[in-house]
Formats: sequence, C-alpha cells, structure tokens
Amino acid sequence: MKTFKLKSLDIMKHEADDIVQDEISLLDGLIINREDAENRWLIELYTNQSYLHFFNSLYESGDEIIVQGKITKETNQPATFIASVIEVNEIADNMNVLLIATMVDRQKNKIDEMLTLLINEGYEGEELLRKFKDVT
Repeated sequence: MKTFKLKSLDIMKHEADDIVQDEISLLDGLIINREDAENRWLIELYTNQSYLHFFNSLYESGDEIIVQGKITKETNQPATFIASVIEVNEIADNMNVLLIATMVDRQKNKIDEMLTLLINEGYEGEELLRKFKDVT
C-alpha cells in the first residue's frame, strides 16, 4: 500500500441541467492506494461538521459519487474516482469521513462507461454525459 497527502477534494454534483464541482474544505486528508485487484483507494477526509448531514446521507443511502482529488501537490492534475462513503465519525467540532473509491482511468474511457451506468440508473439522461465531459 502507498499513502499520499490529499491536497483537495471536489464532489461532482448535478444541479439544474449542469454539473458543478463542490470543493470540500479540508483540514487534512490522506489517500491510500490499496494496490488490490479492484484498484481501490481509501480516501480519508478530516473536515468541519458543516458537511455532516451531506456525508451521513451518502453513507445511509450507499450511493456512489464522483470525486476529484489532488494528490501530493496543489499543482497536480486531479484524479477522478467513483466513491462510496464507508464511515463518518464526529470528532469534537470536526469530523472524518472514509471513502472507498476506484480510480477512473481517463485514458481508457472509463468515465464514459461510468456515466452510462449513471444514466441507466435514472440520472438526467444524455445531457448529464455531455455536461460531465465538458467539466473533466
């Protein structure tokens, strides 16, 4: 396993016929390449409790989300992941969130495959696919 510093994290969301990136204000964060057969990563966020309802909701629903994170340096290109919340912990006025994620390999068009899956699951149709391509 290899551990890296998580410098930033954005959540990709669909809002009113558009894809928007919501930056999560990190106090700290790590990302661990588990180096397993499924290419899974463990993402740990340490942030304030203003996100508690959002992450608890994702945890309870089991929904997958699209996240983009910058690893090691702010100047690095963001890596894109499909992630699920596996744990949310309150720590005084702050919280930590654990995500299990799979890195999306942009070179192999996995983003298109993943978005097609989202569309098939009832998201906002072909417009979602087109808009997501515009922001990535």
